[in-house]
Amino acid sequence: MENKMFCYQCQETAQNKGCTKMGVCGKTATVANLQDMLIWITKGLAQVMIESRAQGKDISKELNHVVSYNMFTTITNANFDEAAFNEIILKTIDIKEKLLSELENKENLFESALYNERDLEKIYQKATEVGVLSTENEDIRSLRELTIYGLKGLAAYSKHANALLKDDGEVDEFIQKALVDTQKDLSVDELVNLVLDTGAHGVKGMALLDGANTSAYGNPEITKVNIGVRNNPAILISGHDLRDMEMLLKQTEGTGVDVYTHSEMLPANYYPAFKKYEHFVGNYGNAWWKQKEEFETFNGPVLFTTNCIVPPKDSYKDRIYTTGAAGFPGCKHIKGEIGEEKDFSEIIEHAKRCPAPIEIESGEIVGGFAHNQVFALADKIVEAVKSGAIKKFVVMGGCDGRHKGRDYYTEFAKALPQDTVILTAGCAKYRYNKLNLGDIGGIPRVLDAGQCNDSYSLALIALKLKEVFELEDINDLPIVYNIAWYEQKAVIVLLALLSLGVKNIHLGPTLPAFLSPNVVDVLVKNFGIAGNQTVEEDIELFFGEDEVQETVVTGSINPNTTIGDLIRENPRYISVLMEMGMGCISCPASQMETLSEAAMVHGYDVNEIVKRLEEVK
Repeated sequence: MENKMFCYQCQETAQNKGCTKMGVCGKTATVANLQDMLIWITKGLAQVMIESRAQGKDISKELNHVVSYNMFTTITNANFDEAAFNEIILKTIDIKEKLLSELENKENLFESALYNERDLEKIYQKATEVGVLSTENEDIRSLRELTIYGLKGLAAYSKHANALLKDDGEVDEFIQKALVDTQKDLSVDELVNLVLDTGAHGVKGMALLDGANTSAYGNPEITKVNIGVRNNPAILISGHDLRDMEMLLKQTEGTGVDVYTHSEMLPANYYPAFKKYEHFVGNYGNAWWKQKEEFETFNGPVLFTTNCIVPPKDSYKDRIYTTGAAGFPGCKHIKGEIGEEKDFSEIIEHAKRCPAPIEIESGEIVGGFAHNQVFALADKIVEAVKSGAIKKFVVMGGCDGRHKGRDYYTEFAKALPQDTVILTAGCAKYRYNKLNLGDIGGIPRVLDAGQCNDSYSLALIALKLKEVFELEDINDLPIVYNIAWYEQKAVIVLLALLSLGVKNIHLGPTLPAFLSPNVVDVLVKNFGIAGNQTVEEDIELFFGEDEVQETVVTGSINPNTTIGDLIRENPRYISVLMEMGMGCISCPASQMETLSEAAMVHGYDVNEIVKRLEEVK
């Protein structure tokens, strides 16, 4: 396979355009292309499954799980193992061929449904032909990929629920139908409807997972989570899969090995069922991207249950274990199908040979504010709103990442008015959950609902407040949305919020590279989607100028200056913008864009653009 690829599914994609030689995440071109191939083959499998149903054939839950699992393995930072993708592709082709052999009518099937090559070299070659860029029209491509990335996130959440023996056949069938629809010659309007339908099913998928988690482990409770360490050898568990968490805690009980959560597994500390384990110590470290430093000091083995793997350093690579959809070449993979008890004895024995973790921080953090717990506090919260003690809520959920611009979220949290409460879920919270932001009448100013999928709780909380205050429109609530994104689970959360009618969501630190300018325009006009500006400007936007503590003004040019005004003021600015890759400034529509909007689309820090323009005045 040629050392070429194209991937732009995550926020850190190269230059906010696309990775073409190697993924910023660390995946090779071969793995990237094999992921494209797996998606293509899975689209074919989905079409055969749909046709089988239409011809009266029964499609089992296990076959539905194959589609979800395939989608899940291609999520950013989940699986880097070329051999694993070879195996999954061949297995998917075998399953598809068996279903095909039972079909009476095979007309109108796409090439992906009929493809049956098993020679790996030929598969590698085909993989280079079926990726993102095989759709030539930029806007069609954008909407297809927006749908597919939403489906990846939905499939991941569905898969977590499946692990707890919960299924939603309607969600599974929608995933399969939508995959097939991305191969059809649909119009832009039809694809926009498909995107919104994906969001609506995203709500159902998150509801399924919420029900699976709470029925198995109880409703999350307000919990003080220890972030220090003890002197026992230990295992660090990362990712999202609570069933893996349960099995690990059971098998480590009485062994002298402690268990700590990392990153997105932190919310496991909030569930009542896990609190009975005395060797469950608390949380170690921060968001996923800091793992290279934190895994060194942890000393013990690390279990990845889902995505968020950073290619490990040689110094601790032998301590990395994966399971489920996660994988990395050279690291031990612990197998186990849905409903099976996984054997974690090897990682437990490994832990016993390791020193105890080195303490990197101490104290406690508070979380557990999922919908059931917040509903229990409803009277207190409503009274605080009515009295004016709480004037606004800010939803700051989503993902964290390495992008320098993510410092914005820490500074934004610090700058919020004292009568504001943050609602959060996902690893974005690590930007501010250890700040001392205080409380309002006993209500913490940071309410952590849990994992990224627990954004469902944030939606339910908003809907509950809408009901309590007898409002007709969810957008009339004193809630603003300033969300960080990184990968495809965040995409389905965004689409779910849009499907619920939420508007004026601010998304950062950059808009997704897979959104074409025309698609961005649709999202702006219909939903008020916007990007981040400076902290000072966004505080003023959300709360009014009286709340701005300090406003940065650079000369007469500022982030709200339009492209048209700039060009009229000084034609020399054209060359500066062109040099920065903004060739679209010649388009009449771009003349109405502000520098902030242009920076958002092209992946630049708006302050850097202002600085460059000021230099030629």
